Amino acid sequence: MTYTNKHLIEAYTSLLEGLSATSKLELIESLAQSLQRGQPDQDVSFFQSFGAFGSDKPAEEIVADIKASRQFRRKDISF
Repeated sequence: MTYTNKHLIEAYTSLLEGLSATSKLELIESLAQSLQRGQPDQDVSFFQSFGAFGSDKPAEEIVADIKASRQFRRKDISF
């Protein structure tokens, strides 16, 4: 176990000391269920996010639309 993981566990333990026994049991149950579900492969979900923005417009046109939609408000500040 790394130092960081050990520190995190100690921090969460001290944080959860104030919970009632029932709340702690529910937390244990929730953690057990999350372990049974497993964790999604982070690399897969990371690479699936590429290309998530779908548009038929070329990049230059999208950039031009964004720049054209900008609105600036001039507010003079007196000192």
